[in-house]
Amino acid sequence: MFAKARLLAPVLILSFLLTSCQTAQKFVESGDYDSAIEFCVRKLRGKSKKKTEYVRGLEEAFARAQARDLSTINQLVADDRPENWERVNNIHRDMAARQRLVSPLTPLVSKDGYRAKFNFLDVGTLERDSRNKAAEYLYNHAKDLLARAETGDKIAAREAYRQLLDIGRKYYRDYKDTDQLLKTARELGTSYVLFEVKNQSDKVLPRTFFDRVLAIGKSDLDSEWKAYYFNAEPGVQYDYRVVFKVRDVDISPERVHERAYVDEKEIQDGWDYVLDSKGNVMKDTLGNDIKTPRKVHIRAKVLEVFQSKAARLTGFIEVYDAGKNTLLDNRNVATEILFENYASTFTGDKRALSEESKHRIGNTPLPFPRDEDMLVQAADRLKPNLRDELRKSRAIL
Repeated sequence: MFAKARLLAPVLILSFLLTSCQTAQKFVESGDYDSAIEFCVRKLRGKSKKKTEYVRGLEEAFARAQARDLSTINQLVADDRPENWERVNNIHRDMAARQRLVSPLTPLVSKDGYRAKFNFLDVGTLERDSRNKAAEYLYNHAKDLLARAETGDKIAAREAYRQLLDIGRKYYRDYKDTDQLLKTARELGTSYVLFEVKNQSDKVLPRTFFDRVLAIGKSDLDSEWKAYYFNAEPGVQYDYRVVFKVRDVDISPERVHERAYVDEKEIQDGWDYVLDSKGNVMKDTLGNDIKTPRKVHIRAKVLEVFQSKAARLTGFIEVYDAGKNTLLDNRNVATEILFENYASTFTGDKRALSEESKHRIGNTPLPFPRDEDMLVQAADRLKPNLRDELRKSRAIL
């Protein structure tokens, strides 16, 4: 057994080495030079005797990666397109990271005496130059977009905002007047929406109804580029006007229905002893009295009072372009409030009551809700529907 293990060990080691070499070469052959570099660095870092195959593999992958990136940069620069500087800067950063990864291993000499050569470039200077040009491109492009935004193009303002943010995130925290431009882009890119409620039904709605609907929740409607207002404020130029128009209000009469019914069932009520011809209680084989369950039929008369009242409200949401006063979208909304109450009493045997009857026994009639109160409840129930419909509308950019 030990002899087999000694024979197997060299085979496993050789297999591992061949697999490792094949992995590095596979990365190189597929053009994934950075993965090959990372692989070889892991194999070489901290090793006093560095394997030649990894040293050569790192040297080759590094040289190919540098050559590829320099070729790409030269092509991008030759195209003379300002938008290319973002990509050029990304490549410079990748090159700098690659050099930082390899540099600690140099001078790199294998255990067989092979000395690797690495062409390190002054990437720092190159990266600073491309970073400045990338920031300058984004800045100028954002200003062009803001010029379009001044004519009412909100999408251009939002894109300008994102590009100005990119300058701070990627290149320079404080670059020229980007802070002021961000405020301008935010203002020009935001859609200002005025929300109103109008009663077009033939019913008088309580003031509380309007208050509840208008309490729909600014925080629930506002988004990154939408700001809702519920009272017209001086100095605010609104882009959209949303009007919730109450069309129909239907409140049913107060209804009381009485119903009398009988619950009945057969139950066991004690036992009857079995007698013989002489009138004595009969015994079973164990000497126990023989008896049969006594069945009785019981009844309970139930008087049920059912109260009901309903309020139904329908309307629609209209979205207008505030400047042109043109209708952009129309959505129907509706809700219903139901008041129902059961109150029941009974006479007879309580054991005869069904489970449903037991649940209602003892309830008392309740005062009917006022029309005003039901309409306020309808307003509360409408708010989630209004929020959902406004979120779905594509009319508000």
